[in-house]
Amino acid sequence: MDQVLGMGLVALAGAIFSYYTVWVIFMPFVDEDHFLQHFFLPRFYAIALPVVAGLIFLTFIGVFVTAVTLMKKKKTK
Repeated sequence: MDQVLGMGLVALAGAIFSYYTVWVIFMPFVDEDHFLQHFFLPRFYAIALPVVAGLIFLTFIGVFVTAVTLMKKKKTK
């Protein structure tokens, strides 16, 4: 079961990477009225989404480190 889950996560990551690569690298060279443009968000989101995801990720890391530090201090008392 773990192997299937792992393969699914790798496939999902590959699909997201491929979609983002096509969106950022190839789609700026396609005309705005081409039908492929309907499958992609505006280019603003190509920068905004990774920045927001990174900030959320860093926030979770900070909260985790803070919680572990506080629990460690609590145990030593």
